[in-house]
Amino acid sequence: MDAPKAGYAFEYLIETLNDSSHKKFFDVSKLGGTKYDVLPYSIRVLLEAAVRNCDGFLMKKEDVMNILDWKTKQSNVEVPFFPARVLLQDFTGIPAMVDFAAMREAVKTLGGDPKKVHPACPTDLTVDHSLQIDFSKCAIQNAPNPGGGDLQKAGKLSPLKVQPKKLPCRGQTTCRGSCDSGELGRNSGTFSSQIENTPILCPFHLQPVPEPETVLKNQEVEFGRNRERLQFFKWSSRVFKNVAVIPPGTGMAHQVNLEYLSRVVFEEKDLLFPDSVVGTDSHITMVNGLGILGWGFSKAKLESMETYLKAVKLFRNDQNSSGEPEYSQVIQINLNSIVPSVSGPKRPQDRVAVTDMKSDFQACLNEKVGFKGFQIAAEKQKDIVSIHYEGSEYKLSHGSVVIAAVISCTNNCNPSVMLAAGLLAKKAVEAGLRVKPYIRTSLSPGSGMVTHYLSSSGVLPYLSKLGFEIVGYGCSTCVGNTAPLSDAVLNAVKQGDLVTCGILSGNKNFEGRLCDCVRANYLASPPLVVAYAIAGTVNIDFQTEPLGTDPTGKNIYLHDIWPSREEVHRVEEEHVILSMFKALKDKIEMGNKRWNSLEAPDSVLFPWDLKSTYIRCPSFFDKLTKEPVALQAIENAHVLLYLGDSVTTDHISPAGSIARNSAAAKYLTNRGLTPREFNSYGARRGNDAVMTRGTFANIKLFNKFIGKPAPKTIHFPSGQTLDVFEAAELYQKEGIPLIILAGKKYGSGNSRDWAAKGPYLLGVKAVLAESYEKIHKDHLIGIGIAPLQFLPGENADSLGLSGRETFSLTFPEELSPGITLNIQTSTGKVFSVIASFEDDVEITLYKHGGLLNFVARKFS
Repeated sequence: MDAPKAGYAFEYLIETLNDSSHKKFFDVSKLGGTKYDVLPYSIRVLLEAAVRNCDGFLMKKEDVMNILDWKTKQSNVEVPFFPARVLLQDFTGIPAMVDFAAMREAVKTLGGDPKKVHPACPTDLTVDHSLQIDFSKCAIQNAPNPGGGDLQKAGKLSPLKVQPKKLPCRGQTTCRGSCDSGELGRNSGTFSSQIENTPILCPFHLQPVPEPETVLKNQEVEFGRNRERLQFFKWSSRVFKNVAVIPPGTGMAHQVNLEYLSRVVFEEKDLLFPDSVVGTDSHITMVNGLGILGWGFSKAKLESMETYLKAVKLFRNDQNSSGEPEYSQVIQINLNSIVPSVSGPKRPQDRVAVTDMKSDFQACLNEKVGFKGFQIAAEKQKDIVSIHYEGSEYKLSHGSVVIAAVISCTNNCNPSVMLAAGLLAKKAVEAGLRVKPYIRTSLSPGSGMVTHYLSSSGVLPYLSKLGFEIVGYGCSTCVGNTAPLSDAVLNAVKQGDLVTCGILSGNKNFEGRLCDCVRANYLASPPLVVAYAIAGTVNIDFQTEPLGTDPTGKNIYLHDIWPSREEVHRVEEEHVILSMFKALKDKIEMGNKRWNSLEAPDSVLFPWDLKSTYIRCPSFFDKLTKEPVALQAIENAHVLLYLGDSVTTDHISPAGSIARNSAAAKYLTNRGLTPREFNSYGARRGNDAVMTRGTFANIKLFNKFIGKPAPKTIHFPSGQTLDVFEAAELYQKEGIPLIILAGKKYGSGNSRDWAAKGPYLLGVKAVLAESYEKIHKDHLIGIGIAPLQFLPGENADSLGLSGRETFSLTFPEELSPGITLNIQTSTGKVFSVIASFEDDVEITLYKHGGLLNFVARKFS
């Protein structure tokens, strides 16, 4: 869509940067007098964006004044935000680009010009969620086509060019690090070939920095498996204005954002304005910690940027305390009160001090099944199951670690914690400690930069020795793309009904997210991931119990191998250096050979392949009319699902593997695919048929109609218990509308558009919940689902609703924000609910049937 046409209500604030420059900017510091001088810096950025984009509809003068008066309005006013740019990862990027492609079709059908359809903001799309761990030190998937994708259709991929031997350092006196794997590699050839997006040369002695062979193998499979998706991304970058694609193997969105994409100051048609970003990855906000970004800029440009920032009073100078910002709250933290912690076993908000880990896990075994509990009978809590793996016998019990992953998540962007993990691994190996081979270990850095400083500092071989070998660059374990557990482990877990554990340096750990059979998942810092992997269990007190023993039988405790702050700082100062970042920038701009050679169309309309199971034109616009129709009443709707509290977007629209007995699996099987080719829900978000069938397909979904976790519901007209999709399909054939009943915090977790699109395509007309996660509620409105809310203090139970009734609701001709509506049930009960629309824009979008329809009509 085109950018909002600013009415220049604040045109009088436009100034020239200096007498010799043609660059202009909005001098928002003149707005509000001295009031501006005490605004927090984040509010100043928000204010500038509002002034620049004020168009009288999406952004009103009233909104600008509310931002200026933020201190008195912050609790009861919502304002729009127009970011300078958008950052997408591929799981969320592909449905967005598919929506734009489908919108071009709709606009053409309605008589408009499809060429006008493109993103309003500059958009960077990183392909960072398609990595699957097909190859690792403990899981080599040597099948012809692990994980799916039509390799015959893809054609012959570029062969791996493996360097049999890397040149040694040869003892240069200037070398401060080690480039070679030494004798610690598990196998010869572990470090084999230069991958494309790591810096070319070691800065200490100008020798190539090699990559583990597993990276190259995984990347080869990744390109083959996702060829259709990548071709579509490349088409998108060619035909849509403002779209740039960062290809696979480069790095994670949040880290590439830090190292490469962030601009600090934007320049567009000679207009300067602050950099701001909205991202579809929950880690994007970490860029808020970025102070001065100056890599690759000339001195003249830096001085120009500094002049602008000073002019609009965004240049922070702590030596000048005049106009100190006034905040709503200043939080003082006693750093001595902070203790090492993890979070889990089922939710990221459940923090557990490491010192309490053993007792807390024991409590989880005892507790009733819920957000923390597993309800294991007391006589079963000490059960042990023996397994045979690679010729040796091991014992599994409750708390045994079976997945340990240092992944490319938020805290991995901090070199100190990654180096701490490497130094801990070094000390562990030197002490004779090892990780049990059945544990699925992996290391997936946020970018090649991390590989570079882990390699140059000499700690990478020690991580590899413990099984933490680099598998690639992207989100893998945390979205269910980990290597499958061995049959020995799976059988033991099933035999003993064991609560086994995953430990990962991520930020999401919902039950079943990593692997269906791993019930407890803990989030931890990278060094703690390594520590728990060595221990082999979370059921340990690190203060009193050893990690293991050295070759002489001496107990080795965590404090024996934990690196000091001074050690970490010294290594970081020596090995995280400027030349690395410049080399990364050059590499990204050079492009990726596989990506550069990938063929893709460049037509105005995307040539949809009707046989594709990855990319399909969605049905959102099938019934689109030139003008919106009057709001339709919801009459005699059945309840598709009766849900409780804290239903996450993961429950609604899972991103992980596709279960073999699911509705999505049946669809793919009917199109000739084998389970090995299913890939994941996340990778198939460009196919609405797969995603609709995957809606509410999470095995941990608890539907009160069923009474236990299962992706099932009841089709009340027939009384059958069916997959959610199959029940919804029957309802749609019968012309019966659907609603969902839910408790508090419906739609919490990751922002996920398919968590709204999926229910819409199932035929859901409204959700009735006690409360919503704000972003998810916006998504419901944006797709045309009415977000209804029980009155305060009321819920389905208090109103005596069973969910087996039918529900009817009529909308008035003129909706207003927060209006109260009446619902009548088939039992004769009438009760009031709140239509949870917050402003006129949301009501306008809902009347159009959602955001997509609204925008499509603008171009028609």
